[in-house]
Amino acid sequence: MGNFCFFEAIMARSRKSLVKPRSIAFSRQRGRCYYCDQPMLTGNIVEFSAKYKITPNQAKLLRCTGEHLKAHHEGGSTKPTNIVAACWYCNHKRHQRKNPPDPEQYRDLIQNRMSQGGWHSIRLN
Repeated sequence: MGNFCFFEAIMARSRKSLVKPRSIAFSRQRGRCYYCDQPMLTGNIVEFSAKYKITPNQAKLLRCTGEHLKAHHEGGSTKPTNIVAACWYCNHKRHQRKNPPDPEQYRDLIQNRMSQGGWHSIRLN
């Protein structure tokens, strides 16, 4: 499979409709998470870990996922204008909440926590 990681293979099968818009969002965002602004993993986890001097477990938290700005169950489309790229950690934490905040509020919250040294411990260039 080359640089196509196992996670991407699973995501491609489970949400095929998000593959292209997620890729577009990843490029548009220069490979950075919409919420925490950290680089995201899309390829080889070993290479990514080595490049940023982090463990593979830390790198897994930064896997690129597709995030609907307007939720799919609320009628949100999979058009590139409604999809952003978010790291697994940020996306997962948002959807763990009983009442997830809207994406802009959530982004502001995370950016504030990151500026104060909080949120997650991974800080990459």
